[in-house]
Amino acid sequence: MWKHIAANGFSFLIVALIAFAGAIAWGQRQFVEPGPLQQAVFFEVAPGASLAEVSENLGAAGVVSSPILFRLGARYTGQAEELRFGTYEIASGASMVDVLEVVTSGGQSTFRYTATYVIRGQGNGEMRLRERVPGTGEQIDLAVFGSQDPVPEAYEALVAGGAPVVYRVSAPEGMTVWQIVEALRGADFLTDDVVDLPPEGTLAPDTYEVARGTPISEILTDMADAQTGILLAAWAGRAEGLPFDTVQEALVLASIIEKETGVSSERDQVAGVFVNRMRQGIRLQTDPTIIYGESEGQGFLGRPIRQSEIDNAGNPWNTYRIDGLPPTPIANPGRAAIEAAVNPAETDYIFFVADGSGGHAFAVTLAEHERNVAAWRAIEAERAAQEN
Repeated sequence: MWKHIAANGFSFLIVALIAFAGAIAWGQRQFVEPGPLQQAVFFEVAPGASLAEVSENLGAAGVVSSPILFRLGARYTGQAEELRFGTYEIASGASMVDVLEVVTSGGQSTFRYTATYVIRGQGNGEMRLRERVPGTGEQIDLAVFGSQDPVPEAYEALVAGGAPVVYRVSAPEGMTVWQIVEALRGADFLTDDVVDLPPEGTLAPDTYEVARGTPISEILTDMADAQTGILLAAWAGRAEGLPFDTVQEALVLASIIEKETGVSSERDQVAGVFVNRMRQGIRLQTDPTIIYGESEGQGFLGRPIRQSEIDNAGNPWNTYRIDGLPPTPIANPGRAAIEAAVNPAETDYIFFVADGSGGHAFAVTLAEHERNVAAWRAIEAERAAQEN
């Protein structure tokens, strides 16, 4: 009888072991087979979230079929302690092993929502809220609004709901310090702690990623550090024989070049004109310098320059009345304008005027320049007639 009982017990043990082995094999298949997700989604691993919380959230979002199996698999593979907070894109049909790889050290945090605040010329800004469509990489606009416009509900809802949003500040080339700071003060996601404006020209135009609540002074510091690096690198590679001796003078010239042309292919030619004029003792006679002085650093007048302003000898930036460079930069130049200032094109040009295409017509002689001016005036007259 005891032999019979022992035999039955052994049989039960074998059955149990087989069932256990079968369960393990089933679990392994479930772990590596395609998951239930029908379309790609974004999934957030919150800071400090536990493996249990993440696995349950994955189950609730329909990413994994079994939160328990996901946890067991994470522990079995030794990745249970490797969760990284962030927002991740999970592909449709991703297996549990794929999902685990994404949300641990093998994954790269991405974004679903971006809010890019672009600084505009009147001391204001424009916010563009965009959503990235999972699985395609396409970005769609959810809201576009100015800093002085009513805040759209789509933006308010995301902020109120605590959705992870990547904030960016974009400063185009040629803005003055006043324009940049005033625009940043209109950004709802920044903290205004600015007391004194930085020196003109010292802020590098670029796009900067920031956290919500960042003090404006921190952004200005980052911009100033970037501009210093750009300027010093360009100065180290400057051409020989330039008609100025300091980095500051290079920055002043770069700011004038930035304001005179937005055509990248002609920046070095514009620089060459100004360098040639300085070498020959000819005044720069550039309108943007007048505007800077007359607008008290705000960089715009909202109307054409008057003859009285051209004649105004009391404007320290009026290059029609002063010799050489003005006392400070007139804007924040970008890298290309800085590099053009210290490596100008070697030409005989000493004049240029708009040519109607967005660029300029260059000339060596006054007679040639006057013909170019007449051509430009004719274009202006024709455009005015078409508008009327």
